[in-house]
Amino acid sequence: MRKEVIADYFKSLQDSICKGIEVVDGGSRFKEDTWKRKEGGGGRSRVITNGNILEKAGVNFSAVFGPLHPQMVKSMDIKEEVDFFASGVSIVMHPINPWVPIIHMNVRYFELGNGEHWFGGGIDLTPHIIIPEQAKWFHEQIKTVCDRFDAKYYPKYKTWADDYFYNSHREETRGIGGIFFDHIKAKNLEEKLANFEFVKAVGEAFVPIYSHLMQENAIRPFGEQEKAFQLLRRGRYVEFNLVHDRGTKFGLETNGRTESILMSLPPLASWDYMHDYSNYPLGLETQKLLVKGVNWV
Repeated sequence: MRKEVIADYFKSLQDSICKGIEVVDGGSRFKEDTWKRKEGGGGRSRVITNGNILEKAGVNFSAVFGPLHPQMVKSMDIKEEVDFFASGVSIVMHPINPWVPIIHMNVRYFELGNGEHWFGGGIDLTPHIIIPEQAKWFHEQIKTVCDRFDAKYYPKYKTWADDYFYNSHREETRGIGGIFFDHIKAKNLEEKLANFEFVKAVGEAFVPIYSHLMQENAIRPFGEQEKAFQLLRRGRYVEFNLVHDRGTKFGLETNGRTESILMSLPPLASWDYMHDYSNYPLGLETQKLLVKGVNWV
């Protein structure tokens, strides 16, 4: 299976996700920004702003290649000089209504000139205010996708997400997690095709899952307390992305495209000094659930 086939699929996935989200939002459309990387390849960044439901959301596609950056050679402990190819789709959505959760998804493929290759990705949810029954529903959807391929996937990748999406400096998870996987390698073509099918299933689950959460929550009334708490939780989201997220840090350190990398950040956020959660009981309940190992299903 050629790498171009995988990249073409990711490009079509970007198209279908943008179309699906535009229909549900109903108030704005994605604007496309195409770009080229001087070392090789490029991408399409698509951002929607000021919609009916979404305040800012991005769906990015990229397919880049060229010499492996020295920083990556070091991090991967590679002894030889090799070229690389990388392609994927990355998504982050920030809604207007605090009851609609932030969502992130990424599916990606990486290949080295020496023939080594792997898939990675995941999907996770960051509610500003956690609604337990919706958290359970979200994890049920993700588990259903995983179970189609291997019953071990969900518990393994759910734990990986809990550990990865963790603000260690706050001792709290970024949200309610989901699944996260990386360096999923194959010994033969059959395994590679199976891994690709799993990655495709994760990507294609995005629109049905998030459309439901958008429609379910966008009609909920909210006031100043909910909006203030949304901005606070967005601040925690920013902290994770800038302090801990490997993709963000690697992209900025290796001359990646800054505008596309920082697409994941919300338009507005806040940092309240020594925030008193007791002033907003629902916020306090959310805070209690921002821990690793919650068995949602």
